[in-house]
Amino acid sequence: MNAQARQWIEALGLAPHPEGGHFREVFRSTDLIPAAGLPARYGAPRCAATSIYFLLEGRDRSRLHRLRSDEIWYHHAGGVLAIAMILPDGRRADVRLGASPDGDARPQAVLPRGAWFGARLESETGFALIGCAVAPGFEFADFELGRRDDLLAAYPQHRDLIGDLAPP
Repeated sequence: MNAQARQWIEALGLAPHPEGGHFREVFRSTDLIPAAGLPARYGAPRCAATSIYFLLEGRDRSRLHRLRSDEIWYHHAGGVLAIAMILPDGRRADVRLGASPDGDARPQAVLPRGAWFGARLESETGFALIGCAVAPGFEFADFELGRRDDLLAAYPQHRDLIGDLAPP
């Protein structure tokens, strides 16, 4: 493991994440939005917002998944992340998340609700520490981890992406 990644994991108290990498929730709003005030896709009350730290290291992958809410990713430290998305209409969109003012990496990215998305480091010898904010707040009931066979059947044109970022 990368020494800096290990330091961040220990300093921030990160734990393994089901989609890959390490994470820790650092904020969960105490404000509750009633189900009647939310789109029907939620079906239950949600807190106003949540935020986590998320770290990928080396060959870690953030496996293809989707949420019922938009998610904003913020780059804090380390190398560039390549984020790949399959948008709800089937088009692919890619974003480079990083803290370099030159090139096309940017320090924050919005990942739209309903899009399948995953990420990997551009350099497998490094790490990236990011923050993720979700509003309304994240609940695992709003999280769907992609299955390779289902994604290949729905999006055969994205076979390489799915092979790289979808769990078997």
